[in-house]
Amino acid sequence: MTTSSSLDDDAARDAADGTAEPADGIRESTDPAAAAPAGRDRTMRGAALLATLIALPITLLVAVLAFSKLSPDAPAAAPTPSATSARVQSTAPVEMAAPALAARPATVCRALLSQLPASIRDLAQRPVTAGPEQNAAYGDPALTVACGGTEPTVPSTDEVWTVNQVCWHLAEQADAAVLSTVDRETLITVRVPRSYEQPLQWLPTISSTIVASVPSGGAIPSGCQR
Repeated sequence: MTTSSSLDDDAARDAADGTAEPADGIRESTDPAAAAPAGRDRTMRGAALLATLIALPITLLVAVLAFSKLSPDAPAAAPTPSATSARVQSTAPVEMAAPALAARPATVCRALLSQLPASIRDLAQRPVTAGPEQNAAYGDPALTVACGGTEPTVPSTDEVWTVNQVCWHLAEQADAAVLSTVDRETLITVRVPRSYEQPLQWLPTISSTIVASVPSGGAIPSGCQR
């Protein structure tokens, strides 16, 4: 049995600490530390979530960089053949005729052949089967230069072409364009295969050599402008 004295003592203690006694006599703890674990757990979970959100993009970036270094390099594109690549050319002798020449044409032809270049544009010079002192050949198929021979008959209505101060008559054949000088004392004939387009464009170097070594002469057509 609880005496009034003990109840009074409890009431006095309650009054002293400012806390009312619950009706059922069971007092709940008012210690702030008791509520701390729940709040601390929420704070820790928030911090962990934030760390995860920050770390995830970094991890993905590292993985991508590592994969790119481990992946084999993409094969380089195959080089495109150049339009100006050197032609594949035969070095076999080119069959050419070598008619006998009189003394003067023979001398002129030797002078011309000695000054012809080693190549015409991208066509390298090739040996010939006969008359290297009056014949030359370049490239494959062969573009040929022949010195001497019978002057062609050029109709007065035919057009002549002036290239580097040399006048040429153009005759079309099935497999080649044949160009003959019409203003030189010794005939020069250039045969340009059909596979080489625009035959007049192959003449500048040859014309310059002719000017330096073959004198003008003959019945020069009226259309020859120099």
